[in-house]
Amino acid sequence: MEKRFKLTVNDVLEKQFNIDFKGYSSAEVDEFLDLVISDYQEYDEMIKELGDRLQEYENQVNTLKAKVIELEGKQDALDNEVPLNNVDILKRLTRLENEVFKR
Repeated sequence: MEKRFKLTVNDVLEKQFNIDFKGYSSAEVDEFLDLVISDYQEYDEMIKELGDRLQEYENQVNTLKAKVIELEGKQDALDNEVPLNNVDILKRLTRLENEVFKR
């Protein structure tokens, strides 16, 4: 699965900031980066889980498609084996009734 994010967990974890005379508090930066890392880890887990579920669904779809093709083949075989439709059945019933009741 292609990653769309520019940063990884390690990129954020290993990021070093330049220290200026009036720089940001390193404790605040570290605390914020910990939150960002946590979110990235959660995203990675979610993406993996969704990818796994997608693969399961694709497998189920492929299995069902194969089953449909198999059943359609069996139906075609049955249709070719017994080529009676409703009109043919009605004609046969009419002939049988005529013979039985001698009209």
